Order: sequence, then structure tokens, then C-alpha cells
Amino acid sequence: MKLSNILRLPALLGAMLLGTAAVVEAEHTSNWAVLVCTSRFWFNYRHLANVLSIYRTVKRLGIPDSQIILMLPDDMACNPRNAFPGTVYSNADRAVDLYGDNIEVDYRGYEVTVENFIRLLTDRVGDEMPRSKRLLTDDRSNILVYMTGHGGNEFLKFQDAEEIGAFDLADAFEQMWEKKRYHEILFMIDTCQANTMYSKLYSPNIIATGSSELDQSSYSHHADNDIGVAVIDRYTYYNLEFLENEVKDTSSKKTVGDLFDSYTYEKIHSNAGVRYDLFPGGAEAARSRLVTDFFGNVQNVEVDGSKNTTLEEDLLALSKTIAALREKAGEEEAISVGKGNAAKNETKKETKNETLLTHKSQFAKPLTDDDWLVKKLSALGAVVGCAVLWQMGSWLESAQK
Repeated sequence: MKLSNILRLPALLGAMLLGTAAVVEAEHTSNWAVLVCTSRFWFNYRHLANVLSIYRTVKRLGIPDSQIILMLPDDMACNPRNAFPGTVYSNADRAVDLYGDNIEVDYRGYEVTVENFIRLLTDRVGDEMPRSKRLLTDDRSNILVYMTGHGGNEFLKFQDAEEIGAFDLADAFEQMWEKKRYHEILFMIDTCQANTMYSKLYSPNIIATGSSELDQSSYSHHADNDIGVAVIDRYTYYNLEFLENEVKDTSSKKTVGDLFDSYTYEKIHSNAGVRYDLFPGGAEAARSRLVTDFFGNVQNVEVDGSKNTTLEEDLLALSKTIAALREKAGEEEAISVGKGNAAKNETKKETKNETLLTHKSQFAKPLTDDDWLVKKLSALGAVVGCAVLWQMGSWLESAQK
């Protein structure tokens, strides 16, 4: 087994895991939230607190700001009447500042209109519209649509200037379904006669709930004497109570049915309503949906250990095989390295011997016949030269006498 083949095993393992994930992946791949306050003016402080409370909750459960559309028609935090500038509270104890430093408002002030709301849902916007103001969903997206404000029989007021009707909302949802802009929708509305706003819906895969029936008001929960106005509505207050106490994180198994069962007339002071008939499988299927399927960050892969023992066994066997192959590859590599070192040592030894012989040959050259004759003639010439010089010296000495 070559090392390169071992290195390919993690890729094969990844392919196996992806194949498994395709089998057990969640029914949807993203969660979005559209949170709309439709009231301005200081005395509607509670409506702003309502929507900011839900905003804080979905962020706590993991939905990022990039997948939350927040619409605030008025800036209560900077209102001159606010005794606590730069803050918004939903409880008289003022334990949590809902405005804080980490808030992203996508539609503010007079941008919060019926037209912009419908264009947002249906994606009928121009190319100049920034991504932060668009609902970039698809047919694998779950959407929480929460609205609060002043309403009546089949209408909801936007800033006391215009109204959105139940038919307008129903047609907007139908366009979303036709354009494959959602997988499932949880529609929640807190206003007077709220249940009439979802009475005209006709598109599939929608669960709807509201705070009050026809001819019923939606009541505030309590006021803060220092702020001077009511700070939250009863319906939203008890939704938050459930979410804060029962849904601590995205691992919660609490269902939408558990949430709806927590509504009572004694707490809300009106008859909260729920509509299941648009959901495939009816009430049973709708009630079994997890709360985190709409309020929390989506978990793309869900593995249940009690139902995937075969997968665990296969992965364990594969990990053992990989370990054995790596060990074998290591041994082969060690042997290969050893042979390589031995060959290198032998090559070095031969090279060293050749170098020594070369050096010796420079100092001990072989004596050939030609070299011997030359040396003899040189010696004879030296003897003859000495004899001639001796004879000439004797002749000069005789001539002087």
C-alpha cells in the first residue's frame, strides 16, 4: 500500500459521510425571521419591545443577523421622552436592554410600509436593493413571520397611515409559494382581532397563530412607571416566557404543539388561536415540528445514535483499517529509507577509495623503459662533462709553468 493511497482515504471517508448526511439531513437548510413592528409614537412603546424581544430570542438561538429582517417604524430608544436614553426594555425590572449595542435594523422609520413589506416577501425589488434588505430564501427555507401593532377585523395598521388586509397577506404568501421562496412558514401576530389576519391564507405549509379572536382586544402585560407606558403585550410576554424557560438552546426537543398548549385565557386574557389545516398532515404533523425549526439556527445533519449503530460500526471498522494501513505504510517507508541509506553509504565508500588511489598515483608513477634510458644518458653526460673540465684544468696549469 503506497502512502499516496493512504492519503486518499480521508477523502473517501468524507464522501461516505456526505452520502450518509444526504440520508439524514434535515428537511430544510436555513431558518429566516421577518420581524415587523407596525406602530410608531411613544405610547406604542410596547409594540417595539415586542418585536425586539423576539429578535433577541432568535439571535440567542443562533439565527444570524444576515437571516433576520427587522422592521422598526420608530426609534423609541432615542425618543426625548425616554427616561433611559438609548435603551428599550420589555420588563419593569429593566434587567435586559433589548436595544443594546448589537442590533441591526433593516427597515427604519418611514421605510416600514405595506408596499415594502409585500415587496420583501415576494422579492419584487430592484437591483439597487442591498442584500441586507432582501429575504434571500428558497424552497428549503423555514421562515418565522412575526407582526405586532394595532389591528382590527382582517386588517393591520402600518403607522396609522395605511393598512394591510388579510387578503393582501394571503396573496403575498401565495406568490412566495409559487416562486419557491419557502419550505414552511410559522406566522405569528400580536394585535387586536389578530386571528382574522390569517383567516384568508390558502397556501400550503403554513402554521398560523394569533393573540385574539374576532372582536377581542390584545392586552398589554404591565407598565414601567419610570418609563410611563406599557412595556410588553401579554401574548408576546408568555411566548417569551416559554422560549426562555423551555428552549435553552438548539438541542431543545420542545415542539410547536408544546408552545401552543402553553396559551391560556387566564394568562393572555383573550383567546389565542392556531390554524393547522394548511399544513400537510394536519394538526398532528404541525404540532410535532420543533420550536427550533423556526426560532433557532438550522442543524443540517441530525444523527440519532440509537438508530445509526450500523453507521458507527462501519466508521469504527474503517478507522481501524486506516490505522493498520498507516502502520504498514510506515514500516515500508522505514525499510525503504534503510535501503536508501545503505546504498548511499556504499556509494560514498567507493568514491572515497577512488579518491585515495588518485592521490597516490600523483606521487608514485610507474617506471617505463623510456624513462630508464633517459636517466642513464643524463648521468653519463654529467660524468663526461666533469672529465672534460678536469682535463682542461690540468692543461692550463702546465702551460703556466
